[in-house]
Order: sequence, then C-alpha cells, then structure tokens
Amino acid sequence: MLQSLLEDIVSEPTLHWQVILGRLAGAVVFCGVIGLERESRARPAGLRTHMLVGLAAALYCLIMVEMIADAGTYGNRVSMDPLRILSAVTSGVAFLAAGMIVFSQGKVHGLTTGASLWLTAAVGVSAGLGMWLVAAMSTTLALIIIRLIKIAEQVAKRRFGGDAADDA
Repeated sequence: MLQSLLEDIVSEPTLHWQVILGRLAGAVVFCGVIGLERESRARPAGLRTHMLVGLAAALYCLIMVEMIADAGTYGNRVSMDPLRILSAVTSGVAFLAAGMIVFSQGKVHGLTTGASLWLTAAVGVSAGLGMWLVAAMSTTLALIIIRLIKIAEQVAKRRFGGDAADDA
C-alpha cells in the first residue's frame, strides 16, 4: 500500500514539469498585468486576486489535461467531458465577480473589476492550455480597453457632458 502511494506521488505527469511550471507562471504573469492595472486604480480586486484567479484557472486546465490523458485507465466507470471544467471555472469566477459589483447612491460600482476577474479566468485557461498567443493578445486588449477606453470616456464626458462610466 505504501509502495502504491509512493508510485502515485512520483509518477510522471503527461506534460513535462517545465511546461506545467511555464503555463502556471504564464497565467500568473498575464493575469498579474491585468491585476496590476486594477491595483493602480485602488480597486478591491487587485494584483493578488487577479493572479490567484488566473493561477486557479490554469491549474484546472492542467488537471483537465491530465484527466483526459488518463481517461483510458478509468474504463467505463467515468465519463469525460472537458467542457465541464471550463464551465466550473466560469461559474466560480462569476461568483467572485458578482461580489465586486455594488449598487450605491444610484450608481453601479465594480462592473469593470468584476469583468476583469472574469477575463482573467479566461486568460488563465488560455495559459493553462498552452494557448500563449490567445493569452497575450487578450491581456493586451484588456489593458487597451481598461486604460485607453477610460481616457476616451473621460474626454467624451468633458466634451459632451453626461455620465461616463466611473468604475474603470
């Protein structure tokens, strides 16, 4: 019994450990960039939160990759549906994101931060699955949307009056 446990602990994963570490670290870096922007705006979900959400999403994907690779060992006892992992990640992060949204004094606050958490999970999923270009492009577009569009909203507000979004 102890021998079986030791074999399980030291068994080789499907992916090389360097790839696993790279994907996890990549998720942390990409999601950290988005989190750093939120942190610089003093938002409740900042650097650490975004990094942890991205890391968790990447980890779930790596677990899914391993489960699919080991599917043959389960026989007919287990049914595999990799999309359920993505659904679980989305549902879990949606719960966190919803907690960021507050309605106060007739205004909604936290929508952009909630959306950035949801996006961070998708970036983490991309990194976890080794979709590096998708993760990088999404991170870049997120920063453009969060920073540059905010500037455009402020210019429009000054020029035309009215309420530009005040969450970003």
